[in-house]
Amino acid sequence: MAVVYLARDTDLGRAVAVKLLAENLVDDAELRRRFVREARLAARLSHPNVVAVFDAGEEDGRPYIVMECVEGESLAETLRREGTLAPDRVRELGLQACAGLEHAHRAGLIHRDVKPANLLVTADGTLKIADFGIAHAAEGTRLTEVGTVLGTAAYLSPEQASGEPVTPASDLYSLGACLYELLAGRPPYGYETIGELLARREWDPPPPLDDAPAELAQTIHACLARDPADRPLSASALARELASAGRPAPVTAATRVARRPDVAVHVARRTVWAAAVLVLVLAASIIAFAATRGDGGGGGSGGERVSSVPQGSTPAEDFRNLADWLREQSRR
Repeated sequence: MAVVYLARDTDLGRAVAVKLLAENLVDDAELRRRFVREARLAARLSHPNVVAVFDAGEEDGRPYIVMECVEGESLAETLRREGTLAPDRVRELGLQACAGLEHAHRAGLIHRDVKPANLLVTADGTLKIADFGIAHAAEGTRLTEVGTVLGTAAYLSPEQASGEPVTPASDLYSLGACLYELLAGRPPYGYETIGELLARREWDPPPPLDDAPAELAQTIHACLARDPADRPLSASALARELASAGRPAPVTAATRVARRPDVAVHVARRTVWAAAVLVLVLAASIIAFAATRGDGGGGGSGGERVSSVPQGSTPAEDFRNLADWLREQSRR
């Protein structure tokens, strides 16, 4: 729907990207108006993970957008070159995409066309989301009727493809589809057109990500839920899940014990014995105290002495000795 030129901003002396609406679309007055309006809304965004929009307008009846020039490549190009990416790299890219989407969603903008071709990565590894507002500008026009907009159907959320209201959850679905492809080397679904997507009435879950860490795979599958309510609540919530999926569990004394069943059983037994001995010692102390008071308080049994508890060599022997001692005291 557009052509992009590398240009130079002569006032600020910097390279920029200029996107012009395709010549065959300039006769669509509604599309021209929306194209410029949505670009100006996107210009309000200022975030390191969003491609900056510097200017938008019309020249000789042809709408244009002046954007930040990103030195790097799209994730679509990365996939073509590398096939798949390592889980840690996918998680890091996902975290950056979430940061950009959260910033846009808080500003009231939904991307509507999150796909690998719109996720650009600079030479230093910074991910930038491109083309905010472009898909929105094209919605409701003849472009949607012929299925030439909104990207590849494989990344579209079910509600978006069927014309239902689009929400931030729609962007999370599309991002989940991108992350799935980065791990698996293929999109979660093989739809080539919106019509093919809509023709499928059932919405089965995509194949499992067997080679990915379980928590990361679970998080991505949650993004691909059919019902938007079953997806993460927001881009920031998804970021927290991605961060947690890659964080090793803290190693504590309890986890170290749990990793060695023999030690865990031994410690558990010692704990039980120790607790039992403690209870009995307290009981013995109470009896001994009562006996002593009876002995020396003038109203006792005439000077009868309380014997001491024999010391055992193990907690189990201590327990048995104390139990025998208590029985003996109770018979007196």
